[in-house]
Amino acid sequence: MIRLTKNLIRRWLEQLLHVADTPERTAAAFALGVFFGFSPFLGLHTLLAVLLAFALNLNRVAALLGVYSNLPWIIAPYYAFATMAIGAPITRHHVPEGFRAQVAALFALSVFQAEFWERIGIILKPWLLPYLIGSTIGAIVLAAIAYPLALAFVTSRRRFHDILHHHPPVPKQR
Repeated sequence: MIRLTKNLIRRWLEQLLHVADTPERTAAAFALGVFFGFSPFLGLHTLLAVLLAFALNLNRVAALLGVYSNLPWIIAPYYAFATMAIGAPITRHHVPEGFRAQVAALFALSVFQAEFWERIGIILKPWLLPYLIGSTIGAIVLAAIAYPLALAFVTSRRRFHDILHHHPPVPKQR
């Protein structure tokens, strides 16, 4: 019979979360999370990142940190930028005449009205391809930037940890 102890639970958690991974694998897990955090799969970010981290046997905590680097106040500007500045030029999509008026008219409706959802579907449908392409390219670029930054961070933290725990500073003699 297995006796549950703090040590056993700690070892299970460390094995499950892969906290002892190499800096490269931890940085890869973070970059994977960043990719999904900024990908077009809005609403599925966490699930997809965790599933792929499990499949690739990567650090789940680092993947989740990467996913949640796309903070609530960043989401709307990022997706608007990715759609308009990246996706729209690639797909040769232009803002139709009267687009702003259509969007402004939405604010007169309640989100609980069926008409609101019908109108928003009509307004946003032409933007689906630019959104998919723009946010995918943006996610790839951000993940490529995140990897070396995370690698440098994890490497420096590990060095700092090693210095603190393995080689305590020698007191200065007077």
